[in-house]
Amino acid sequence: MRSAALPTCAALLLGGCASMPDSGDVEQVKATQGADSQVRVLAVAPREGAEPSEIVDGFLEAMTSDDPSFATARKYLTKRAAKEWKPQEQTTVLTEAPEWDLDLEKDAPDRTYKLRGEQIATVDRNAYAAVPATQYNGFLRLVQENGADGKGREWRIDYAPGGLLLGESDFQRNYGSVNRYYFASGEKSVVADPVYIRQRQDPVTRMDPVAQTVSSLFDGPTTWLRPVVTSPFPKGTALKAGTTALTPDDQNVLRLPLNEKAAHVGRAACQKMATLVLLTLRGLTSPRVEQVQLQRSDGSTLCVYSAAQAEGAPPVSSLPRADDVYFVDQAGRMAVTAPTGTLDQFTAVRGPFGTGELPVGSLAVARDEERAAAVSQDGQRLHVASIISDEKLGAALATSRGVRPEDRLSAPSWDRGDLWVADRDPAAPRLLRFAGGRGVPQEVNVASLDGARIESLKLSSDGVRIALLLTKGGKSSLQIGRIERRENADGTTVFSVADLRAAAPRLEGVTAVSWAGPSRLVVVGKETRGVQQVRYIATDGSLSPAGGVPGLNKVSAIAASDDEEQPLVAVSDDGLVRLAPSANWQTLIDKGSLPVYPG
Repeated sequence: MRSAALPTCAALLLGGCASMPDSGDVEQVKATQGADSQVRVLAVAPREGAEPSEIVDGFLEAMTSDDPSFATARKYLTKRAAKEWKPQEQTTVLTEAPEWDLDLEKDAPDRTYKLRGEQIATVDRNAYAAVPATQYNGFLRLVQENGADGKGREWRIDYAPGGLLLGESDFQRNYGSVNRYYFASGEKSVVADPVYIRQRQDPVTRMDPVAQTVSSLFDGPTTWLRPVVTSPFPKGTALKAGTTALTPDDQNVLRLPLNEKAAHVGRAACQKMATLVLLTLRGLTSPRVEQVQLQRSDGSTLCVYSAAQAEGAPPVSSLPRADDVYFVDQAGRMAVTAPTGTLDQFTAVRGPFGTGELPVGSLAVARDEERAAAVSQDGQRLHVASIISDEKLGAALATSRGVRPEDRLSAPSWDRGDLWVADRDPAAPRLLRFAGGRGVPQEVNVASLDGARIESLKLSSDGVRIALLLTKGGKSSLQIGRIERRENADGTTVFSVADLRAAAPRLEGVTAVSWAGPSRLVVVGKETRGVQQVRYIATDGSLSPAGGVPGLNKVSAIAASDDEEQPLVAVSDDGLVRLAPSANWQTLIDKGSLPVYPG
């Protein structure tokens, strides 16, 4: 039963209660009461002579517990079904705990109970896959078998769906998202690959969260990300058999005993392995792991590597650390301000975008903050110019022939060093990439667009993912694509966007999006029959732990930094506004538009 007494007593004390309650009935509560990670569910075995409905309720509740090996949940199953049931196989996530009803007549020799709900995701090998809300239909079949003492007959479940079936709040209470890190192909950047692990000890493996996370890292990237990243861990690398708990010592050193598969890696490869372990554990453990020691199965040391070494070595050291916010003022000039500055404290950038030589319609700042790309206010021309020195406006890199402004060039975006823009001309829609932000554009093929049009785009700082805001038939959707590179025989590199997947399937009417960390987006949209809201969403489509953002009226643009500690910036009825962590919205600039962080 859920440990709900603590918040209840707190409420009573706040209301003036002078003593703790010491009487009252114990009541059974249904699953999915809320995603409080402090709540624990203790599975209860079926009572003797339990009715079929009690067996169904008890089994569904037991699936939400941390019971070792789900031993109590198995007591609701027949002996055969208990051996065959594999809770680790897959997790199906519903908006609420599953509902059930009896499918057959009461006097039948067995009982079949329909299970139903609204499915929003599946989790396979720790990888969360959001899906558009669809009807879930399953069933439990109950039969009578001899009781444990050989006397009497007891109802037990003879068939259950494979894996776990959880309501969303029970899933969030039991599981937490963790960013595993791998090297982008070519090792020019590191890429976050989010997965879900148990927040406490895993019932099946008995591993604590740190051991689960490290073990998952060794397993390799998710299927979706695998084509564009590499892992330095030799195939089959795992923790030494029997290792279920990992804890840093009082010097914040974490020792990782590995199996024989990693026994012969060289020093350079070992340091790469240690780098990814340190990055992956950075957001998980407290206190922070300052050093890892990778060990062979016999206890000897493979290598020792510190967090400072990992942060200071490429490609980790090349990750952007920008603080400034850029925007367009009333006169169409590009300006810059510190997001933590005071009201209206800003300056125009240098060069043609700051002088008004090109009235800016949309913009993007290179991650080195030396150049910017701007689209003219009529949407026809794309230019790149310095923002740290004076220069004249050069020739346009791209020109659109679209008839209407909304059918011309989108706002541009930078990855690690290349510039991207979409031409929305209905007669010739294109996604264009400019190597280094210069020269002749390369047209990039986007698979599975299925007639949809790219309205806007945002590149991730790692250069291997792209967020696309698409429209089709008057409806908008947010998709994440994987950027793939292929070398031709002549040495040229061909780029393509593959395997689009829904990034926010529960939101419709998405109007703005920005990257807000290594595996997180901030999105402006609304749920079905809902009002506009600003939400943090993970790249796998799950709701970020940060969840919703305090209400804001009529948001037309949003900007976030890769550094999650930097304020969120938006344009609303109140002008250019900011939201710092643990604060409320504040006006940053009275009159400003199109805010962007570098990228």
